Amino acid sequence: MKNSKRLFVSALVLLMTAALCGCAGGKAGEGDAITIGIPQDIEDSLDPHTAVAAGTREVLFNVFEGLIKPDSNGDLKPAIASEYVIDDEGKTYTFTLRDGVTFHNGAPVTAEDVIASIKRCADTSNGDPLVAAFSNIASIDKKDDKTVVITLANPDTDFLCNMTTAIIPADNIDNAGTNPIGTGPYMYVSRSPQENIVLKRYDGYWGDKAFIENVTFKIIANPDTIVMNLEGGSIDMFPRVTTAQAEQLSDNFEIKEGTMNLVQALYLNNAVKPFDDVRVRQALCYAIDPKEIMDYAFDGRGSEIGSSMFPTFGKYFMPELNDTYNQDIEKAKALLAEAGYPDGFEFTIKVPSNYTQHVDTAQILKEEFKKIGVTADIELIEWSSWLSDVYSGRDYEGTVIGVDASTLSPRALLGRFVSDAGNNFVNFKSAEYDAAYETAVTSTDDAVQTENYKKCETILATEAANVYIQDPAELVAINKKFTGYEFYPMYAQDISKIKLAK
Repeated sequence: MKNSKRLFVSALVLLMTAALCGCAGGKAGEGDAITIGIPQDIEDSLDPHTAVAAGTREVLFNVFEGLIKPDSNGDLKPAIASEYVIDDEGKTYTFTLRDGVTFHNGAPVTAEDVIASIKRCADTSNGDPLVAAFSNIASIDKKDDKTVVITLANPDTDFLCNMTTAIIPADNIDNAGTNPIGTGPYMYVSRSPQENIVLKRYDGYWGDKAFIENVTFKIIANPDTIVMNLEGGSIDMFPRVTTAQAEQLSDNFEIKEGTMNLVQALYLNNAVKPFDDVRVRQALCYAIDPKEIMDYAFDGRGSEIGSSMFPTFGKYFMPELNDTYNQDIEKAKALLAEAGYPDGFEFTIKVPSNYTQHVDTAQILKEEFKKIGVTADIELIEWSSWLSDVYSGRDYEGTVIGVDASTLSPRALLGRFVSDAGNNFVNFKSAEYDAAYETAVTSTDDAVQTENYKKCETILATEAANVYIQDPAELVAINKKFTGYEFYPMYAQDISKIKLAK
């Protein structure tokens, strides 16, 4: 039964997805090299401070590092800093720079580079700071050549998570988007738009050296060609294949299963009609069945979520919110009638065409909404258009996408729904939410923080800010001639640990 469901969804996708198949580069895996397929080009920026797309950040994860970095267990480990000390108040953070860390151009990392990078991300002269938490920085000082002291205006026990922010050369800040220079295990070589991004192992890396010397991220914008590219040998690995694609692959490939660490939802523009009415948003929530979506499109895989938090954040995740809107067609119709839409309405869901899991989900939502008289038209758009029109321009009614956590902090997921947040692309506004979030981020009491983060999640659920669905399962297809792949509790691809199998 599930196989027939998946074939039904695949057939719908084939009808709507243009054939964009293209070939670039030679055979993957020749010599000490690996080619990894990704569904999107780096459309926003090669600059780690201005990049917003999760797909961009997962590539740049290999090139840039902060004073600290997360490991595959989610623990924050010293990186460019060899150690750090936080005072008892949570206001002063002192970092000691590690000896022997150099940028990819061979220049040593200095305290000046650290200060310049953090000040850049804290700058508010052009609006919101690039890192929201940096608005709390009162001063950043060079104590000596190896020591940087950051003093906060208000205590913040969660501030350390933001120290994963990339450190880049002070004299390259103006060119960071065109000449990316970091300290990570791989250095940037080149980018061919809509074709590939090429990295090379940095042999001057301070830590454990990467195993594979040459890495190519190949753009596979047409999801219908993923299996062909894998079996044909033009790519060795593809993160996030669908269940149907995994079943088509030969025994030459291993399928590893993890979680995407995403909040996949139908995101609604709360500022446009009819979604400025909470009753309409609630009606859509009552119309859907996340389990049905997971069965049809994901072979039952994934974790249902009822708000903007996924299970990896175990301390904050609230499974009880999954039951806020159990499917109730009659209740959904009644809410629409109460809101002035007794015969339903029509709206457009814009979906990036290169993400199969979101396209499949939109197709099922379309069918579910028919039951309450709502017509959902699906418009497939290129990833670059999604970034410019939907995310930045907020020119949309609904969109299916997954939102990730850029840091291992609940703020990365919840901060975007503060009324005046620059990344609040759904235009959600709630004074109650803003107050709860402010209490959470300014408190040094863990219990108070947790209580108020959960209050934020509850408000998002009850106000139906979006139609929440799931944290999808992540299926990674990798040729068996490689080993060592590890999942991270965030949207990242750590290529440095992959090596040739013996």
